[in-house]
Amino acid sequence: METKNSATAIIRQPGEGARRWFFGGGVHTWKATAEETAGAFLLFEDEMGLNKVTPLHTHPDSDETMYILAGEILMHMDGTEHRVAAGGVTIAPRGVPHAFKVLQEGTRVLCLHTPGSAQEFYFGASEPALGNGVGKVDFDRIRESGRVNGGIEIIGPPPFPET
Repeated sequence: METKNSATAIIRQPGEGARRWFFGGGVHTWKATAEETAGAFLLFEDEMGLNKVTPLHTHPDSDETMYILAGEILMHMDGTEHRVAAGGVTIAPRGVPHAFKVLQEGTRVLCLHTPGSAQEFYFGASEPALGNGVGKVDFDRIRESGRVNGGIEIIGPPPFPET
């Protein structure tokens, strides 16, 4: 990732920003990229369906903050589960094992990675969203992007019972 010496001023209206289908499930709308913030952060909105889960993972080089805009998630953070509803926040410091499961249809989170070093992982694990943005979940592509681009270490399967 090439960064500039200074950040770019950004104003994006609701719904604006590159929309990408994330192979782990969900549509990202990128609000501020690492290039635009001189590497300081990556900010995207994530719209997810009911029962989406993530594998147990860490981000070795960035802190991940998620602000729940709508819906509810079950966050597994460092071995403990917490229900987090709209208006709540989760912060997974770099290296802390975490995973989450979507508990309500229409869940949306605002995800902030500081610094923006995980962007190449997300870019490699997604593709431009076409139409409604729905695509096939493909954890092999997630793993491969992590291997090639860094930004994530997958520790194990989702720590939630299957529904």
